[in-house]
Formats: sequence, C-alpha cells, structure tokens
Amino acid sequence: MKKFEEKTIKSETLYEGKIIQLQLDDVKLPNGKTSKRELIKHPGAVAVIALKDDGKIIMVEQYRKALERSIIEIPAGKLEPGEEPEKTALRELEEETGYGAKSIEPLISFYTSPGFADELVHVFLVKDLYVLENASEPDEDEFVELLEVTLEEAQQLLDDQRVYDAKTAYAIQYLQLKKALNK
Repeated sequence: MKKFEEKTIKSETLYEGKIIQLQLDDVKLPNGKTSKRELIKHPGAVAVIALKDDGKIIMVEQYRKALERSIIEIPAGKLEPGEEPEKTALRELEEETGYGAKSIEPLISFYTSPGFADELVHVFLVKDLYVLENASEPDEDEFVELLEVTLEEAQQLLDDQRVYDAKTAYAIQYLQLKKALNK
C-alpha cells in the first residue's frame, strides 16, 4: 500500500462532457474510515512559452467564462486523444498565434489542482519562431488577441492581475530566473 493511499470502494460518473468528467468516489481512508471524493478527470494540457529572437514573449488575451473576464496567458490547450504533448504544443502555438517553432524544449509538467483534478499540464519553451503562411485557425469558439511583450511588461501584467493563471505566472518567473542566472 502506498503511503496515505485511499482505496476506491465505489466510483460513479456523474457527468461526462467534451472536456471533463466528474466522478464521485467512495474511498477507504488509511485509518479504516470511509469518505467521498469529488474528482474531475481531464485529458491533460500543454502550455507554450514562446520566446522571439528579440526576447519578446508571445501571449494571448482571451475571455475565460469561469472567471467572467479576459486574462492574458501564454498559448495553451488540451491534449487530444493519443496526441503527444510536444505535437499538441506546436499545434496550439500555430492555432493561437500563427507561429511555428524550430526549437522546442520540455520544461516541466505539473498538476493544476491535485486536490480534486487530475489535469496535468506540460510546459514547453519554444524558440526560433517563424510566421506561418497558412496557419491553422483557432477553434471556432475561441477568440484570442495576440500580444508580444517584454519580460518587464509581462511582470507588469502579472502585477496588474491581467495575468492571473498559474501556467503564465510560472512562465514569467521561469524567464526571470533564467535571465538572472545568465547575468
């Protein structure tokens, strides 16, 4: 038995949508008692730190219904069934920004909300960007505005709470640390 493992006694799917599945599990706790766990199952996602040759970061602004506001983010999107994260990263970069990349480097993968969701986000750094002549369009229900910002401007967007998500905050802090270490 894994340390603190909660054994599933019963699992019930409450909702199955296009992106997520909501599940209710009855679990046996390490102390022998039982409890319920509401879980969100997610296919996983990617996030792309797109760095131009001039040092600018490519970001997108889009409306997020869950927040009832627009926020500025790095390009990102969900994994399609059977799609490798690297391929998803390049696809999302193309769809959201119209750019391609000659260099792609995996940086980190992290769970967004492990208390109730299994969404795993894979973060990539892409460089050697080029504009695609026939780039794929964003999904028909996706409306984004492209921004190119300096690291200092990105930090200001974070300070102003226009950047308000973990993946983008991570990207900004990663680039700041990388810059500091290269001095």
